[in-house]
This record gives sequence, C-alpha cells and structure tokens, in this order.
Amino acid sequence: MPYVDNSGVSIHYHVEGDGPPLVMQHGLTNSLQTWYAYGFVEELKKEYRVILVDARGHGRSDKPHDPKDYDLKLRVCDILAVMDDLDVDKAHYMGYSMGGRIGFGLVMHALDRFHSLILGGMGADTVNSDTPPQDRINTLRQGMAHYVSEAEAKEGPIEAGRRDRLLANDPEALIAATTAPKGTDGVPKLLPSLNLPCLLYCGDADGFYPGSKAAAEAIPNSVFVTLPGLNHGEASRAGELVLPHVTRFLEQAAANVAAGV
Repeated sequence: MPYVDNSGVSIHYHVEGDGPPLVMQHGLTNSLQTWYAYGFVEELKKEYRVILVDARGHGRSDKPHDPKDYDLKLRVCDILAVMDDLDVDKAHYMGYSMGGRIGFGLVMHALDRFHSLILGGMGADTVNSDTPPQDRINTLRQGMAHYVSEAEAKEGPIEAGRRDRLLANDPEALIAATTAPKGTDGVPKLLPSLNLPCLLYCGDADGFYPGSKAAAEAIPNSVFVTLPGLNHGEASRAGELVLPHVTRFLEQAAANVAAGV
C-alpha cells in the first residue's frame, strides 16, 4: 500500500475504484478501514476513484507524540500530499468528525483544490460536548484496553472488528492529537462566502449537532441531513442511512463539474 511523506511524517493511503476522485478522511481513533467496515467503500468505488487516507496518528501512518505535529494546517497538507502523489489536481472530499474538522481546514487553506465538501459530525469551530478533551485524555492515559472497556460500559459490547481497530491505536498519539489546538478559529466567518456544493450531516443526539446545523445554515445552498436519534459514534457507522444522501449529492456535484458549472 502506498505512502507519501509530508514534513517528515509518513502518510498511508489506499485507492479503490475509478472515476472522479473522492478523498475520504476518518475520525479520531479510527482508520481508513472504518470506511470499509460500514459499506462506504463498496458503494462509492462503483462511481468514484476513492482515495482513503490514514490520518497522521492513525492506522498505518506515522504516529508522532508531539501535539505540534497535529496542527490543522499540517493535516490539510497531508491530504494535499496524497493528492499530489496521485497527480490529482482537484477532488471531492468527505470527512467525518476529525475528518470533518480537517474539511473545515480545507476551507481555510486549500479550498481551490476541491469540487465539493461532505462534512459529517462536526461544526465549523465547535468543541466536543459529548466527550470533553480532558476526559478523553484521562481515559487514554490508562491504555487502549481501558479505553475500550470504558466505551463498552457506556454503549454495550463492541463488535470484533471495531474493537480490533480501537486496540490498534497508539494512545500517546491520540493524546497528542486531542491536545492540539482545533485550528478552526476564523472558519465561521468564511462560510457565507463559500461557493462550492456542501453536504453536512449529523445525528441529532450528537453534541456536535448544533454546531453542524449552524454551519450548514451559514453556507449558501448547502444540504443538511439530520440523522434522528443517533449520537456521534452511531452516525459514523450508519452507512445505510448516510450513503443515499452522499451518492445523490455527489452525483449532482460531479455532473456540475462535468458541465463546467
């Protein structure tokens, strides 16, 4: 599987399918395998060149332990480095949670490289009210097995594949990523001037829901999808609910690109 270097950090990625390029970025504690696990890759690779990125600190990418290595602009540059490695000038983008925050980073630093944005489970400059950062850090300091046990105490047994993906994490890398500044200061004031198609989605039991909805309301002609009753984690795994909205949105966005709109 291919890797690309960005400022001394090795970023792992994988490509599936053929068609208009679509970059996909997962959330914290996950990896690109998450998109396979919940049906996204199987569906989207039918029509798109799906470019799956392991975020720094996750999956097979390098896992620095210094918060400065998780600066939002560096994360944006990770995405651009993968695109450049594949000779992709412009792409569609889909990110969930941390991947959504990176998407808002694209708005600040690289908007000209993207045809459309799909941002799930994240607001433009929003803190996580479900799991405060210090609570997450305290749990991670006790190791990934404890992290999984805490998650199961809250939500019940975790299916084997997801459990394995969680246990594969480096807790010190996740602490560094959690400690790093959000980096999205100033994004809200940019949203009213966005002139590319945007789809935002979020579960209405997610602490990020108000911020996600507010961002969608600020972006002209954006599409906002509410997933009733779902919290942050549940919405990330709800491929059967999310994909119809995503495929419909991308079909129109890709048609606009083909037509030169």
